[in-house]
Amino acid sequence: MTEPHVRPAGPKSDESIADLVRDMSTQTSRLVRDELRLAQAELTQKGKRAGVGLGEFGAAGLLALYGLGALFAAIIAALSLVMDVWLAALIVAVVLFVIAAVLALVGKKQVQKAVPPVPEQTVENVKADIAEVKEARNHDH
Repeated sequence: MTEPHVRPAGPKSDESIADLVRDMSTQTSRLVRDELRLAQAELTQKGKRAGVGLGEFGAAGLLALYGLGALFAAIIAALSLVMDVWLAALIVAVVLFVIAAVLALVGKKQVQKAVPPVPEQTVENVKADIAEVKEARNHDH
């Protein structure tokens, strides 16, 4: 009578190791694709913030230009010694400059939130993934 074939009690067969390598390759590819999608989404969000901030800077510049025009009108009115017109033009100029300053500060904050354009969340995720792979490799040895 022949004894049934018994596998050695050592490492898994070559076929299962090939399956593990294939699975690891597939999972690694999926992880890289997922991280790239996250980086793209994060950079898109930061780009939008930068666009809003730059738009607010543009609005501040436009209002400052109008303020300068009103200030010139005030100077002209002052020179013509029509006090009521001069005072009105000066008040308008001051209000426009105040609005421009507020918009400039808000725009600056928006641009600062968007810079640097690094996908910070993705970088942290990749660092965590690398640490996990290293830890798993150390446990295998």
